[in-house]
Amino acid sequence: MPTVISIVIADDHQVVRSGLKMLLDAEDDLEVVAEAGDVDSVTRTVLGYKPDVLVLDLNMPDGSSLPAIPKMLSDSPGTNIVVLTMQEDPAFAREALQAGARGYVLKEAADSELVEAVRMAAEGRTYLHPELGAKIAVEPPEPAGPPDDLTEREVDILRLIALGHTNTEIAEQLFLSVRTVESHRARVQQKTGLTTRAELVRYALDNEIVER
Repeated sequence: MPTVISIVIADDHQVVRSGLKMLLDAEDDLEVVAEAGDVDSVTRTVLGYKPDVLVLDLNMPDGSSLPAIPKMLSDSPGTNIVVLTMQEDPAFAREALQAGARGYVLKEAADSELVEAVRMAAEGRTYLHPELGAKIAVEPPEPAGPPDDLTEREVDILRLIALGHTNTEIAEQLFLSVRTVESHRARVQQKTGLTTRAELVRYALDNEIVER
């Protein structure tokens, strides 16, 4: 008998979870053992079930699931994560893979790609949506980052701060919780030694994070 791959599905829409469950359970070697609808519950579900594969949506009601990926992998080292999302930006795919995800599949291609991505992830192999893989491959090398070891996410938040957006607006644009934005902003201020918005704007201009 072939080994059955246990799967947890995490998506904030019940109808999406139902459709994915039907798709995956139709395969003899795949079995959906649990579902979750937000970051907090999926973190607890992964810890409780320790599935072979977690199919994870990026955008949840309580914020982005990306920051939770390292913790879930720490809680369940045997779990391999396949991100299933509408986000076509290669930057999101790169960030997900850097966080530890094994796969990145667009929802529009789930019917044709998800089963393969889950099987590859269970074997410890990486699956990337072909078009995104091509875009990442042809992108020029990234320029040297800004000083003070700011992360890509911190740069995104600093850029939006410099453009005058509030924490709530930044959270909506980046699919994060307000609390997560506040935490990133605090780290930006700690790393740069700056406290006021005017200082952060000047820093963003001087480092070409925003155009003059």
